[in-house]
Amino acid sequence: MARVTEPEESPLTVLAPALPRADRPAGALRPLDLRAVRLDPDSRLGAWQALNAEATIPHCIEQLEVSGVIDNFRRLVGESGAPHRGFVFADSDLYKVIEAVAWEIGRTGTDRHDAWLDEMIALIARVQEPSGYLHTWIQGVHPEKKFAELHWTHEMYVLGHWIQAGVALDRARGRHDLLDLAERFVGLLARRYGPGREPGVPGHPEIETALVELYRHTGREEHLRLAEHLIEQRGRGILPDTGLGNRYYQDHTTVRDGADPTGHAVRQLYLDAGTADLHLETGDPALLAVLREQWDRAHERKMYITGAFGSRHRDESFGNDYELPSDRAYAETCATIADLQWTWRMMLAEDDTRHADVIEREIHNALAASIDETGTRFFYSNPVQRRPDRFSEENAPAERESWYSCACCPPNIARAVAQLSCYVAGTRQDALGGAELDVLLLAAAEIDLPAEIGTGFLRIATDYPASGRIRLELEGALHAGARIALRIPGWVREGSITTPDGAQRPLGEHDLSSARVVLEPEEVDGAVLDLAMTARWTRSHPRVDATRGCVALERGPIVYCIEQADLPSTVEVDDLTVDPSGEVREQPTAVGGALFPGVPALVTGALHRPADGPLLRDIDAAARVPEGDPVDAVLIPFATWSNRGPGAMRIWVPST
Repeated sequence: MARVTEPEESPLTVLAPALPRADRPAGALRPLDLRAVRLDPDSRLGAWQALNAEATIPHCIEQLEVSGVIDNFRRLVGESGAPHRGFVFADSDLYKVIEAVAWEIGRTGTDRHDAWLDEMIALIARVQEPSGYLHTWIQGVHPEKKFAELHWTHEMYVLGHWIQAGVALDRARGRHDLLDLAERFVGLLARRYGPGREPGVPGHPEIETALVELYRHTGREEHLRLAEHLIEQRGRGILPDTGLGNRYYQDHTTVRDGADPTGHAVRQLYLDAGTADLHLETGDPALLAVLREQWDRAHERKMYITGAFGSRHRDESFGNDYELPSDRAYAETCATIADLQWTWRMMLAEDDTRHADVIEREIHNALAASIDETGTRFFYSNPVQRRPDRFSEENAPAERESWYSCACCPPNIARAVAQLSCYVAGTRQDALGGAELDVLLLAAAEIDLPAEIGTGFLRIATDYPASGRIRLELEGALHAGARIALRIPGWVREGSITTPDGAQRPLGEHDLSSARVVLEPEEVDGAVLDLAMTARWTRSHPRVDATRGCVALERGPIVYCIEQADLPSTVEVDDLTVDPSGEVREQPTAVGGALFPGVPALVTGALHRPADGPLLRDIDAAARVPEGDPVDAVLIPFATWSNRGPGAMRIWVPST
């Protein structure tokens, strides 16, 4: 393992999803504290965080009781007579909700859930064995399986979420009792499976990134060594093949040789996040090289237009390159969240403008689609097409559900949304000591200026993504030599920047290729960035069979879809074709509610040709089919579909 250097100041009090402890190279992005970024509650992302706090988190707490997750703990100490309910990994749902509460405490300082936290942490302490072990399914149902089936029992996965909740709660409130309990289990794990001990790796990665963050939080290098050991053991024949294949567990090859994302999508992406964390602390260039190659393959060959991953229902897995079926997309919500975590860590590791583009795509589309406008109903699977006769499946229902028997996604959504502020901005320092604040997500917010940048705060005034106008207001002062950089998304083709003196210039080739506009101190207060938000048609790679001959409509970072609810009863979504050269106009819509304020619907001309006739047709007969009747097709943000009941929907539409 490469040498780990200690920073001059401890990062213990900074609340961020990934907080590198090792010295950062010049020019590397550094995270900001969640509390230093305050999203405008009337804005797109700010309204979502408010809904998360008022509806989603309380709903998750309620469902932990309804589903039996908390009773699973109580029954082990004689406080419930109910049988164990839920999957083997159900304990993790409690830890993820605690983590969501911790982020909300950090964001707002709320004490709304303090009594609940007291109750839950006391319960966890009573259930935990003297050795540090805690896993309610094994303790209460199958004690003989303790550490006996690492490929399936999720002991390390559950502990990983426990660690992350404990770290977040300690940073947000200075409350370390939950983390102290988790560290007892970590000690047990290290004594059994640490370096030089019995071989063992988890079937479901997740603990790796948690252990690295625990190292960052405590400074105890043994946690980093354990994370490295678990990562380096993969692909060495430790996990058994139980019929799913070793690719399912990412155990078919070593991490250093695994350039192709494969198997269970969530497991792969969590492993990638943990490996990226390991690189950030050790600086290992070989790890970064394989991560970069795998990131390219995942996002250039296996990502849906919405920022979703996982093309197969069987095993919830990645498919082959360009295997991206629309109506059978599994696209689990947790996979998008896992990729957001991985991509953020890749952004910290290297300066690639595509990273921020992917994060923006995920937040505004796949992640946003996973929850309804009430904040209490969720998608587990997120198809990019819904056929009119499509039946429901357990984790792929026709409309969002209030909870799932496998409830990994709702608590994951709650914790991801509570930390959205962390992805808005970061800082960089160059080799000459110059400092820069990078605005990465274009969102209405106030950002406290870090000490190396200036004093006071920067206000970002915008209704993005309704429009592309972003105005900067400086309340305070920047230090001499400090700069503000505004990200230019990769979809932008034209725009302009107006400086406080009224001078306006169009965005040039350098601005677009570097994906940023850099402003000196005198250029900041009153500067306006205008991005052209013209609707644009998109085609997929020609090897994607499912979308060959189809186009999708996007505007800014938003992916649009046609929903049956916006068509006459005599017109079916699947019978439409569109002409990409035709006019696209905007019209106001209320479909998005508070979560997409001001984002317009898009209207374009389409042809409706009822698909009557035989399944197989003579090519000459097919050529004589009438062109079809003209109809206006209304497209809405994909993330807002199914808020008006179940029905057909599609993003990719056949092109004339």
